[in-house]
Amino acid sequence: MLDVRGLNVYRGSDHILHDIHLSVPGGRFTALIGPNGSGKSTLLGSMAGAIPARSGDMLLQSKPIGSYSKRDLARLMSFLPQHLHTPEGMSVRELLVQGRFPWRTWLGGWTSQDEDAVARATALCGIGHLTDRPLQSLSGGQLQRAWVAMTLAQDTPIILLDEPTTFLDVANQLSLLDLLQVLRNAGRTLVAILHDLNQAARYADFLVMLKDGRVVAQGDTGKVFHTGNIENVFSIRSRMLEDPETGTALCIPTSLS
Repeated sequence: MLDVRGLNVYRGSDHILHDIHLSVPGGRFTALIGPNGSGKSTLLGSMAGAIPARSGDMLLQSKPIGSYSKRDLARLMSFLPQHLHTPEGMSVRELLVQGRFPWRTWLGGWTSQDEDAVARATALCGIGHLTDRPLQSLSGGQLQRAWVAMTLAQDTPIILLDEPTTFLDVANQLSLLDLLQVLRNAGRTLVAILHDLNQAARYADFLVMLKDGRVVAQGDTGKVFHTGNIENVFSIRSRMLEDPETGTALCIPTSLS
């Protein structure tokens, strides 16, 4: 559903992404992994149309992303960036309502479809008890779940998430990743930046590994998540064990390489 062809992105004179070629499989959970500064957030932002490229093509459903109106693009793809400005004086419910703007017209009012989408997102993220709370009163984890719920209220087939587990404790990280699996199983296409290698191996179907602004490896998780790629990308030696709960690979770092 998303194809990146020869993408080059600069920040001033700094060349951030180098000739990126990537095909995101539809209906699957893709994780972007790599060390700090490898270009993950820049790539995700470029895929969302939020960061301009110097050269290359970004295709959504085989059409250039620039050919979509902002409204049409927002009906197909939602994007939760890493750094967010929390509006003052806004409640959690008011934030969730923002996610419905791509579906509303100038003449149309609030519809039952809008209400259902907000209710589903509220339930999926477990924030029903927070809907009347001001955003400024929330903890970091609660606020992160509210932003994720707003993204889900947008009700798009493609969801891009930049470090969605930030500020969440371990239990809430697993809860969110379980939710992403539910969405994937329902046919959504998910792309998320994850820092925990073993969470990426456990939850993602497809991995994209970046280093120094280049894609080092991409493919089905079981094929690319191995010690050679881990050492090449993260400069660490490791051992791979089988996760006794899931049967997926479990990476045990042993030393710097």
